[in-house]
Amino acid sequence: MERIQKILSRAGVASRRKAEQMILDGRVTVNGDQIRQLGAKADFSRDHIKVDGKLVRPAKEIYHLAMNKPRGYVTTTFDPEGRPKVIDLLKGVHARVYPVGRLDFNSEGLLLLTNDGDFAQLIMSAGPEIPKTYWVKVSGKPPEEKIEKLRRGVMLDGRPTAPAQVRLLRDAENPWYEVVLTEGRQNQIRRMFSRIGFLVEKLKRVKIGFLELGNLPTGVTRGLTPQEVDRFRKIKKRPAKSEQHA
Repeated sequence: MERIQKILSRAGVASRRKAEQMILDGRVTVNGDQIRQLGAKADFSRDHIKVDGKLVRPAKEIYHLAMNKPRGYVTTTFDPEGRPKVIDLLKGVHARVYPVGRLDFNSEGLLLLTNDGDFAQLIMSAGPEIPKTYWVKVSGKPPEEKIEKLRRGVMLDGRPTAPAQVRLLRDAENPWYEVVLTEGRQNQIRRMFSRIGFLVEKLKRVKIGFLELGNLPTGVTRGLTPQEVDRFRKIKKRPAKSEQHA
């Protein structure tokens, strides 16, 4: 017997955290009974577990993927507004995979996808062990003292952000910065710059931990090498706090 959220994660339905939300939302049934308790357990080999009425089956193949996400796509597996989804871009993937963390609709760049729940949990819970690096184009020129505020941390949702690395990449009327975060809050970079009075025009994630976007074309996905997966697995985990929503 295993907790249902772990079963759903191993089956490639969603990350463990997303699976927990599915349970709380009443989307999961076991042998026809709706489950809403996170401590509920089941036997995958014997019980009929369904999500949104669809029977959950074991994942036949495990995928660890890197995508260069285009702008104008959501990273959720379901969107009530009917907007394009990153999973619609996948080719040759014969299993249900899901994004690890998020990039918002207007952001682009490196995104991981998998049907390996333990791998997803590791990436999302590693915190400072797996920093995320972004290139950010800002509308207008922030003075250095305001950039320094971002480095020290600004207040969002009643608490300060963790110190961020911020350096100028390209000086211009609308400059580019490199921003490295060790935490993830929803739309964090856009909100951080908004707090100092500047709008983000473009945002691109170029690195997750050691893994670089490189020259992967926009909208294209590649499989991680066994060496890359193993390198991620060797990273020390810490208790999860929040997902990445840059």
